[in-house]
Formats: sequence, C-alpha cells, structure tokens
Amino acid sequence: MLIMTLVTTLAAGMVWQQWRAIQVEAAERARTQAAWILVGALDWARLILREDARTGGADHLGEPWAVPLAEARLSSFLAADRDNNSVAENDSLDAFLSGSITDAQSRWNLRRLIDAEGKVVPAELKVLQRLCDQGGATGDCGERIAAALAKAWGPPGSGRVSAIAPQRLSQLVWLGIDSETVKRIEPWVDVLPDPQAGININTAPAEVIAAAIDGMTLGNAQRLVQERGRTVLRDLNTQPARGYFPVTAPTPIPGVGVSSRFFIVQGRLRLEERVLEERSLVERVQLDVVVRSRERVNLREGT
Repeated sequence: MLIMTLVTTLAAGMVWQQWRAIQVEAAERARTQAAWILVGALDWARLILREDARTGGADHLGEPWAVPLAEARLSSFLAADRDNNSVAENDSLDAFLSGSITDAQSRWNLRRLIDAEGKVVPAELKVLQRLCDQGGATGDCGERIAAALAKAWGPPGSGRVSAIAPQRLSQLVWLGIDSETVKRIEPWVDVLPDPQAGININTAPAEVIAAAIDGMTLGNAQRLVQERGRTVLRDLNTQPARGYFPVTAPTPIPGVGVSSRFFIVQGRLRLEERVLEERSLVERVQLDVVVRSRERVNLREGT
C-alpha cells in the first residue's frame, strides 16, 4: 500500500507539472500573439496618419483618423483578406480589437513651461495656472509645478537630475506633485517631446483654448468650438476664428495653430479573460510617422 501510495503521488505530481508547463506555454503564446496584433494595429494607425499627411491642410475632428474603431472580432478583419479565409472561418478565434487615434496637441504641452535655459516662461505659467484654476487645484498649483520642472528640465550644470525628468504627466509625482493635483489637470495637460508644440484649435476643448489665449473667456471659447463643428478653422488670422479672439490677441497667437504633429494611438485587445492595452505617442514628420513612446498594460476583463 505504501508503494502504491508513493507511485500515485509521484505520478500525480508529474501530471500536475506537465499541466502547469502547458498552461504557462499557452499563456506566453497568447501574450506574444496579442503583442504582435497590437503592433499591427499601431502600424495601421500610422498608415492612416501618413495618408492624412498627403492631403495637407488643417487637422480637425472630421478627418478619418479621428473616427474610433469600435470593438470588433478579429476574424472580421481577417475575412477581408482572401489569403486568410481559413483563419477567418475558425470560430475559435475569440479575440476582439478596438482602438482610437487622438490628437496629443488637443492638450496644452507642459514642456512649453520651461525655456532652453531652464527658466520658467511667465506667459506659459499663466496658462498653466488658468488650467489649474479650472480643474479646482490649489492656488499655488502652477508655481509648484513650474518650480519642480525648472529643476528637472534645466540645462546641464543647473542641478537637473535627468533620471527623474518626467516623460508623461503621471510622472509629476516623482517631483513631489500630489496625485490629486495631477488628476485635476490631466484632461487638459500633457507632456510632449518638443517644447515648441502648441495646441491645435481645431481639436482642443474650450477649457484649453480659453487658457491658452490671454484674455479669452470660456464662453467665447465654447462658441468657437461650436463654430469649428460647422466650419474647419484653416487660418487663425481670418474669420470666423478671429471674431472670437480678444482684440488684444497678437498675430500670430503664440502656441496656437490649426495643425498637429503629435498623436496618441490607443489599442485594446480582448482575448478570452485577458485584456491587453497599449498607448503609443507618435510624431508625424512630413510623410513619416515615428513612434516616440509606448506603454503597455495587462488587465483582466472587467477591470
């Protein structure tokens, strides 16, 4: 009996180890496949942005890149390819893909706050403070962020610690900015690689427009947003755009334009109970679309 018990125990252990190895291999295979699918989705988004660049002109929310991709079964995409009919007919491919392209320049660029010498730009500090006020952040929100970023983005020899220089808005917590403040300004602020990148008035919300243009009221900004829904703003120096700006607004308005170079590509793949999300920041340089950063998150369905 002891021998039989020992043999049974060893056999059960071997079966469990084999089952465990199969599960690990299957999970790794699914993860790799999901990652490649999201890479394909990113390439698809880059192709759309490249084709949009061929037409030139202003970038606005009526263009094809601004239409989000609703969740759809992956096999429905493969069915359009005659070379993949065998895969498309496989009902066991239970994967769903969704995604979107958003204009990163619809938000105010935090990099504009600090100049090349590591000093705070007073005009841009006023923009940040107005955004803080709209978000309900504390009164010294703008000054605290500016002081922290002046150290992080200052020139060499100024005491900058490059290891903690933020690349994303959420990383402001590295510099001692509380997460509640970051959360309040998140809808209207982002961090882009180029300090010269301003907002696109065709895609920015009214709050960002009102904050970016000195003397502009939120009411006029909201009316401007309604107007651009009817007529794309292709030149800020003519009507109808100029009619909504304060009479004191300079020509051109610093940090405000009608086109964009930076975009955020978001992809989401749902495979059984696993969910894989990826967020990529891309820059369009003429007809080339370059990936500047990628962030991937593994989730469970329902989270």
